[in-house]
Amino acid sequence: MLTILFDGIAYGMLLFVLACGLSVTLGLMNLVNLAHGAFAMAGGYVLVILVNNLGVPFWVSIICAFFVSAAIGFVMEKAFYVHVYRKPHLDQVLFTIGLVFMSVAAADFAMGSSQVFARIPQALQGQIHVFGIGMGRYRLLIIAICGALALGLQYVLVYTRFGSRLRAAVDDQRVARGLGINVGNIFALTFAFGSGLAGLGGALGTEILGLDPTFPLKYMIYFLIVVTVGGTSSITGPFLASLLLGIADVAGKYYVPKLGAFVIYTIMIVVLIWRPQGLFARAANK
Repeated sequence: MLTILFDGIAYGMLLFVLACGLSVTLGLMNLVNLAHGAFAMAGGYVLVILVNNLGVPFWVSIICAFFVSAAIGFVMEKAFYVHVYRKPHLDQVLFTIGLVFMSVAAADFAMGSSQVFARIPQALQGQIHVFGIGMGRYRLLIIAICGALALGLQYVLVYTRFGSRLRAAVDDQRVARGLGINVGNIFALTFAFGSGLAGLGGALGTEILGLDPTFPLKYMIYFLIVVTVGGTSSITGPFLASLLLGIADVAGKYYVPKLGAFVIYTIMIVVLIWRPQGLFARAANK
């Protein structure tokens, strides 16, 4: 049971890093970006190319995956996304789902359709045993990185000047511009950072989830479930929702393997019936 709990926490932490960028863009920027998984796939392929093909050290490749995905996100925001911020959500959905299929086709053409995994360093392979619990070294790394990111992201959004400017730009762009805030750059940097987090999650997840051109479609529903269950009013909600869903998904697939894949969807349905605004949304958002 403790081993399942550990694996579930590691999986949940990975889900959080993959989905928290979507939580930021949807909750703070009011942008429905279904192409979020494409940036995660980009980060995964950056890691695979650098580590597997070019022999670049793993840690350097992880950092590169973040910055390359962030750069792609910055360019895409300035070129395309900036034109759909004020559009209805249906237009945003149609636009971003089109980007998903374009990214799938591009990845299939450039990288092939076979599933690939990144080679991880020898030091991160195998397990360590604590009180009789087998803990994978790589999963421990994921928990450490994702936990630090969750704390850092919450701090930036709540306690820094950038976070206050972002909230002001979201609440009233006209007033924010009148106060001298460059709303365009704030949104571009926020979108780029969210894309970079997606790329980092995709890179970290290649050893566990595998990587192929259908990645954005395969895990799109997981990103949406995390944001739906956790709510979009803060980072804390998606973080707790990721842990809940990760543990439930791993436990369900272990204890009821024939029905395990449906456990996470059952939780989503129950939460939406009980609290449509999200399990951890603030009361003010009701």
